[in-house]
Amino acid sequence: MDLKDRARAVHEKLLEAYGHPEWRNPLPPLDELVSTILSQNTNDNNRDRAFQALRQRFPTWEAVRDADEQAVIDAIRPAGLANQKGPRIQNVLREITHQRGELSLDFLRTMPDSEALDWLMTFKGVGPKTASIVLLFSLGKPAFPVDTHIYRVSGRLGLRPDHMNADQAHTHLGNLFPPESYYAAHLNLIRLGREVCQARRPNCPVCPLQELCDYFSKTRLEGSA
Repeated sequence: MDLKDRARAVHEKLLEAYGHPEWRNPLPPLDELVSTILSQNTNDNNRDRAFQALRQRFPTWEAVRDADEQAVIDAIRPAGLANQKGPRIQNVLREITHQRGELSLDFLRTMPDSEALDWLMTFKGVGPKTASIVLLFSLGKPAFPVDTHIYRVSGRLGLRPDHMNADQAHTHLGNLFPPESYYAAHLNLIRLGREVCQARRPNCPVCPLQELCDYFSKTRLEGSA
């Protein structure tokens, strides 16, 4: 089975196990960008608390852009690394305004997919994961975000080389999975990584992907040696 066939089989097995997932209601693209920056190096609950605090304190993104830096930092403290994320968010908002003349990312809807991805990644602090999340979940464009769970699971499954870094994995895995599967495959792989294929003690006996997993095959052989 080649890697594309294995990726498709992984997607289908996860659909059988978990069904077609539905994430929260999509945010406008600018909101999604800020939310995803806040999500870096923290969990979903902390991200959401910081995002809500920011929106409650400042009525518009223009107000966030023009606010005192410390006020933004104070608002987003629940997300962690506020001293980095606050200036980063403000700088991105200023750069968008400078380039576009307004604070909006709606123009990305009509931009070719690869160009939209590259445009978002011109901003400091916006890598392929953040840009891909905005494209996939807010704009409905084909992009395959790779978080720590997907990176770990894809390595154990043998879908990517061990030496490949997370940034490279976005393009690699995006070429393996069918574009129409990106949304469900992304969310279901994250669920598998959180609930079953955990970093320290993967619960292989209950994994629905045993027959497709290099890691499981290897550990089973080692156990029988």
